[in-house]
Amino acid sequence: MAILMAGRGMTREELLALPVAVDLDTANKALTIGRSTGYALAKRGEYPVSVLRLGNAYRVVTAELHRILGVGPEQTAERGEPCA
Repeated sequence: MAILMAGRGMTREELLALPVAVDLDTANKALTIGRSTGYALAKRGEYPVSVLRLGNAYRVVTAELHRILGVGPEQTAERGEPCA
């Protein structure tokens, strides 16, 4: 099993365990985008996937993260392998 450094993406298992929607910090980690850059991209409407603005909070639909990263229950990947 690979050990990831903090802020270095997420494993396939971690991605598949995410809830239906996640906060922007979690999406940033999955896409290996820094926090400041992620928020700046979201604010400009240039984030790699659709971002939902709910009051002062940003949310990302997990299915879109799975799609852009090519991860899903039907895809095969080595266990513990980082996806991003």
